[in-house]
Amino acid sequence: MTKAYTEAEIESHLKAELPHWYYENGWIRRKIKTSGWKASLMVVTTVGHLAEKAWHHPDLSVSYAFVIVKLVTHSAKGITDKDFALAKKIEEVVMWDAAATSEGVFEGTPDDPRFKYIKQDK
Repeated sequence: MTKAYTEAEIESHLKAELPHWYYENGWIRRKIKTSGWKASLMVVTTVGHLAEKAWHHPDLSVSYAFVIVKLVTHSAKGITDKDFALAKKIEEVVMWDAAATSEGVFEGTPDDPRFKYIKQDK
């Protein structure tokens, strides 16, 4: 059986490693702001792909300009390493900013509202 973390451990873990995620009503959550419906669908599809590959399935709330991702390990009745690992992968992939990487081969999405589809957290 996978160990579920205490609320204090969850809050500490989120603060240290996933600052844009929060704990509420037994789930860790992330609100990803988008530029509109098409962008929200891209986020849903990406999260769905990552979750399926991990065989760990989040609850999603989808709106015109945001997606809320909620994670919990149902079999453990709480938050486990599985939830933190999938949250990190979602952060890494969905919030990736190609222009900010050290790889230097990508120019990233132009700084123009017509092309920006994920609203990066400040």
